[in-house]
Formats: sequence, structure tokens, C-alpha cells
Amino acid sequence: MALPEIRLLQAAIALAEELNFSRAAERLRIEQSTLSKRIVELESQLGFRLFERNHQTVELTDAGRNFVEEAREAVLHAERAVLSARAAFNGADEILNIGKSAYTDPYLVSALLSIRLPLFPGLRIKLWSDYSHELARQVISGTLDLALITGVPDNPKLSTLRVADDSFYTAMSEHDPLAKLLEIRLGDLQNRNWILFSRHVSPNMYDRIQLQASETGVSASDHHHVSSPEEAVQLILENEGVAFLNRTGAWRIAQHGTTMRPLVEGGLRLITYLATRADTKSRLVNEYVRAAARKLDGLRRPVQNVYH
Repeated sequence: MALPEIRLLQAAIALAEELNFSRAAERLRIEQSTLSKRIVELESQLGFRLFERNHQTVELTDAGRNFVEEAREAVLHAERAVLSARAAFNGADEILNIGKSAYTDPYLVSALLSIRLPLFPGLRIKLWSDYSHELARQVISGTLDLALITGVPDNPKLSTLRVADDSFYTAMSEHDPLAKLLEIRLGDLQNRNWILFSRHVSPNMYDRIQLQASETGVSASDHHHVSSPEEAVQLILENEGVAFLNRTGAWRIAQHGTTMRPLVEGGLRLITYLATRADTKSRLVNEYVRAAARKLDGLRRPVQNVYH
């Protein structure tokens, strides 16, 4: 059986992550009809269905879930192969693939990009973005050399270096009574509309928020789910909602009628690690982690007034 083309794998991955033909097609920058044809073509080649769909919903089959997980790895490896070859052609001696979330603190990313290794003068770094739990999985599988991951539980297959320990932040309307406070506690959010990242964005952190709320006897009047901080703005302004975000995400939307405050709750912290495979034997990776530890230990993020 001929292997499916990369474009068909990309179509399946996008649809699996969006579970919506319109959003997946927009993400791939193709027509929705083209996406539908690619999914049909892929399923025809494979001989089984990857998705169950009707006019309202799209769901992965069990076979589809397994297929997409492996397809994602195949596409990433193909992309790495091209980039590594191109870098070698352009004179790079070594390539280091580092993962980050779209909401990783830019300060950390800049610090890592500024690292220079005397033993590897031709080193080039390639950054990859994904959700933290996906980045952890890619490090374990060997698709990534290292990754900055936040809110991911301990895993014996990962070796981690703690690089940041931050509060959650809440974002709300600048006219919200909560905006008069310098910091927020969960008890202040009783019976409010909560805006959370969807569980697929960070399963562990989503569950921790719900558990902490349950343990402290706090509940929301309603829950709204988003995939990016920008999606929260309208819900904040129109539904008097309060969004749970990291500092970077809250900072990005703290304008045009919204503001931000730290969430001070002992059981809720955003711990960021630089993660590698626990069994890595790569001298480059180990040298880089040691350099990162020295670099980050010598730096202190400047204090900024983040209130508006």
C-alpha cells in the first residue's frame, strides 16, 4: 500500500485538532471542500474511517485517534528532515530543535536563544510551537531535543530543569469590581463566569483549577472555553467574565477595556521546565542544558507594573 501524502496527513491532523471543517480549512488556508476531499481520499487509501461526522459534529474514531497521533510524528520528522538538510547546506554544524508554547514567556525564549556553546560554534536553533503536553510527548519520542513545558505532570521519561514559577493571572473588565483589588483569590470568583483554556490545551492545568476550586468550595456560575487569550476578550466584556491565563496571555489582552491581576492561590502555580529525554546521551543537549542553567540562574526578570 502506498503511503499517504503529507498534505493528506496534515488535513487529518488539522481536523482532529479543530474538530470543525471550517476552522481546520482556514488553518490550512484551503477551501472547506478541498479539505473534505482530502479526508475522503485519505480514508479511501486507508480503507477505514478516521472521523465520524454529520452536519453538526466531527469526532475521531478510535482508529483515527491512533492514526493522527502517529501522523503528527511523521509530519514533524519530515519537517525536521528538510530543515536539518537546509541548515547543513547553509553551513550549520548542529541543529537543536526546541519546543515552546505560543504563550511561553518571551523572556525565557530570548534567554535560551542567546546561549552560545564554545564546543558547537555552528549551532543553530529551530523553534517549534505546540501545547505543552504535546511538546512533552515530542521530547519523549525524540522529535524534539528539548522543550519549555508548563503545567505538565512529572514523567520518569523526562529530565527537567525548573526555569520559572509564576502565578496564574486573571483578566477582567477594567470596570469590574475585582479590578479594585491588587490580587485575586479563588474565593473572589465565586458565582462568576469563568473563562478557561479548553482542556485539550492543557489537560493537567485545567483539572488542577477544577480540583482546587472544588477543594476550596468555590464554583462558577458558568464556564466558557477558549483556545487563545484573544478569544477571551469578547467573553470578558459581554458576559462579565473572568479569564484564567498565564502572565504573557493576560498581558497580551490587557488593553481596550480589560485589565489583569495575579491569582494568589497556593495550590495553583504555573511551573515551567526545560525538559529533555531522561535517557539522552547527546553531548550537545547536555551542554546546552548546563549552559541554560547558568544563564537563567544569572538572570532575573525585571519587575514591571502590570496593572492598568
